[in-house]
Amino acid sequence: MDSLIPFTTSGSLVDCVDRKMLVILRDGRKLHGVLRSYDQFANLVLEDTVERIYHKNAYAENWHGLFLIRGENVVLIGEVDLDLEDEVPLRRVEYSVLEPYHKNEAAAKKEEEDLKAQVLYEQKGYCREGGEGDGY
Repeated sequence: MDSLIPFTTSGSLVDCVDRKMLVILRDGRKLHGVLRSYDQFANLVLEDTVERIYHKNAYAENWHGLFLIRGENVVLIGEVDLDLEDEVPLRRVEYSVLEPYHKNEAAAKKEEEDLKAQVLYEQKGYCREGGEGDGY
């Protein structure tokens, strides 16, 4: 009966080793690379890692190589289907072309999040992110 219980711990990553993975981090970065290792805290080692940024129907890649990711920064991890990846209707451009758009979008998102946090603090009594009680 125990074999019917799904793996919900980092042990469920055992089938993903040596496969191409997409990892989305808390800061919004999207990393593509081959999962080489992990541990019980979901710390990950990616090889041949690229960071992808997107804008409209284009994407760009910035090569990072070997990448160590602390598990607490992982929001999502999933295997990339290599057959379907080639069928995505996006065109690849140079990183320097998309970087200004990406930075502007990130700045606008941060400004919006700061405004939300301000409203929650002033009107609803929530504490600020990174404030008292946030450290551990």
